[in-house]
Amino acid sequence: MIAARWPGLSTRQLIAELSSTISAAGAAILAECRASLNVRAKADDSPVTNADHASEAVMLEGIARVLPGVPVISEEAGCAHSTMSGMFVLVDPLDGTRELVAGRDEFTINLAIIEGGRPQLGIIAAPARGLIWRGIAGAGAERLRLAAGEPASCARDRVDIRTRPCPRSGLVALVSRSHLDAQTEALLARLPLARRVACGSAIKFCLLAQGEADIYPRLSTTCEWDIAAGEAIISAAGGRMTAPDGSALVYGRIDRELRVPGFVAWGDPREAEDRGRTTDDR
Repeated sequence: MIAARWPGLSTRQLIAELSSTISAAGAAILAECRASLNVRAKADDSPVTNADHASEAVMLEGIARVLPGVPVISEEAGCAHSTMSGMFVLVDPLDGTRELVAGRDEFTINLAIIEGGRPQLGIIAAPARGLIWRGIAGAGAERLRLAAGEPASCARDRVDIRTRPCPRSGLVALVSRSHLDAQTEALLARLPLARRVACGSAIKFCLLAQGEADIYPRLSTTCEWDIAAGEAIISAAGGRMTAPDGSALVYGRIDRELRVPGFVAWGDPREAEDRGRTTDDR
């Protein structure tokens, strides 16, 4: 399993230590919210704030302590490695900066451990909501309540989470509030939808994993650190996530600048198998 390379560190201890780290990063974000976010634009015109950098500093220090020597790719710090063929950690220290700046509580911190190009462990925290979702490949997923800054040992209201079978009454689709593209709209138009739910950040993966929705598609390019933790949690909860053509997503693609062409996440894996390809050449 993941922790087998570190004698004396069980998988339970590993996920607890990383959950404590992500909780501390959440506290750093909330502290910056009470001070000054200092919003500015990055080269791609996306916003970045003091909270992004404060969270990243906590995450990088904590991961280095828990997993010494393991490469880390983080959104703001980037990656100094030319290849990622072994185990590494993907981090988005603040996913949903637009939501944070707008005063919404949907922003998250995302962490995933990747091995063999696939996510093996994922943790997503919503600091403003005091919630953490986490999952391990083959070992299930759970949601727990943990106030930002508290160690994982203080977690309460821990519940196992599972995706749900697709209902006959129509699908509930999760869509991005800020990044809804024409290809995704075309896919949704072909599905028997009961309703859409728009929200920001990786919380959409968590809602799917805990059985509150049926599909979350995004058929435009996105970054690996935005989705890896979400895929780990969805898979651990019984769902399935693929590339738009139905193939498995592969992480650590430095040659693609750590970008994927899109994805479709299903709560019910049978739907993913039945519907197959989702692109226009279907």
